[in-house]
Amino acid sequence: MSDRLSLDGRTALVTGGAGFLGRRWVSSLLDAGATVISADRYLPTDGISSERLRHEKVDITDADGISGLVDRLTSARQTVDVLVNNAALDAPVQSSGLSRGERFETFSVERWYDEIAVGLTGAFLCSQAFGSLMAQRGRGVIVSVGSDLGLIGPDQRLYRIDGVRDEEQPVKPVTYSVIKTGLIGLTRYLATYWGDQGVRANVLCLGGVARDQSPTFVQLVSERIPLGRMASPDEYGDAMVFLCSDASSYMTGACLVLDGGRSVW
Repeated sequence: MSDRLSLDGRTALVTGGAGFLGRRWVSSLLDAGATVISADRYLPTDGISSERLRHEKVDITDADGISGLVDRLTSARQTVDVLVNNAALDAPVQSSGLSRGERFETFSVERWYDEIAVGLTGAFLCSQAFGSLMAQRGRGVIVSVGSDLGLIGPDQRLYRIDGVRDEEQPVKPVTYSVIKTGLIGLTRYLATYWGDQGVRANVLCLGGVARDQSPTFVQLVSERIPLGRMASPDEYGDAMVFLCSDASSYMTGACLVLDGGRSVW
């Protein structure tokens, strides 16, 4: 079993690799033996150091930028065996009432375009560029980072603040649900489109991670989770390795759900 989980000799590209979850994917894939390319708009100034880690500055919403990345990797004789579609614009709910136009009635089309471009169009462009090469070689893995909110609707009661008018209450923005649901659709499409060419595609649907939220918020979320708590940041890495490795060789078009059971209630 350990041999099937090994990623020795394989190269994984992680979009948004400099972010909170991205760094954890990078670390877990390195631990599994992979060579990792971290692709992000920003180059990290600190963090993981490894001779098997390469940082690439790229805007995944730009098809020409992705094409340039493909050319650079080709020139360096690096073949991408695994693509992790992780990049997204963070959409945290505000803790002091409405301040960024989250509410559906006033959600700006500009923000809609920006967030869809990174979270969904970026995944499409990267899958198109790198998945096509995988299909030509007859082998490859695409994993998209989804959410339990791609399976269920957000419970906006979690974000309510006492004393704030209804029309100014913070909410989980519409783009988050649309992007995470869209990634499931993209994954199912890729799984059937390239299945006979050896390319597997799956979604890792994550629940909430405990990360400096208020104790009240953590308690409210935990009450909605059968396991009674939010996830720790280090609880998802092994599942990512599983999906990227031969241990999941007969799994494609699927959602691997790690949400403490929240989506079953």
